[in-house]
Amino acid sequence: MIVLAVIPSRYAANRLPGKPLVEIAGRPMIQHVWDRASASRADRVLVATDDARIHAAVRAFGGEVVMTSPEHRSGTDRVHEAATGSDADIVVNVQGDEPLLDTSLLDRLVEAFADGVDVVTAAAPLADPTSPHVVKVVCDDRGDALYFSRSAVPHGGPYLQHIGVYAYRRAALDRFVTTSPGVLERAERLEQLRVLESGGRIRVVLTEQAHPSVDTPADLARVRAHFEELT
Repeated sequence: MIVLAVIPSRYAANRLPGKPLVEIAGRPMIQHVWDRASASRADRVLVATDDARIHAAVRAFGGEVVMTSPEHRSGTDRVHEAATGSDADIVVNVQGDEPLLDTSLLDRLVEAFADGVDVVTAAAPLADPTSPHVVKVVCDDRGDALYFSRSAVPHGGPYLQHIGVYAYRRAALDRFVTTSPGVLERAERLEQLRVLESGGRIRVVLTEQAHPSVDTPADLARVRAHFEELT
């Protein structure tokens, strides 16, 4: 069984008191993410949130949702809580601010487990590596991650942009949440480095381009314009 845990971001939730949820094309952003995740070969799609507005919105459009603790330090901790009690052997962490999520990419992440890895993520070619907000990844010949950084690595390129979607074997997810952050994770502020620092492997599935996420008002405007072009 495969569970996709959809984790709404703070921007998607619009957490300012009294503010409504972010909408795109007349629907909550989380519903667009839900629709795309549900089009994959997952057995179950579950929204995990600590926001009552998101909980109500998901219930309203017929999705499955669970309230989780507001004390989690990371989205992965929230995913782990949401998966607790399920019989899932693979858990996929999808961010709730990705309304243009590539459904086929989710299926490719799960297919990569046939090679014996415990954690799988994704990356796409990157032309401009200068922004520290765009995470870069360097891989070995097998396609396993060597390092993730906010800096422009490797020196001189070619560059790969990390796409923040993860799939875990259940045992690997359990290990992650019981392992303390290491020196590199704290330096880069990238929790996926915890896996590498503790000796784990992360397979990186390559795709042609990164799907846009919504982290800023400018991102939201671009995504809304995209949906308007489709109508």
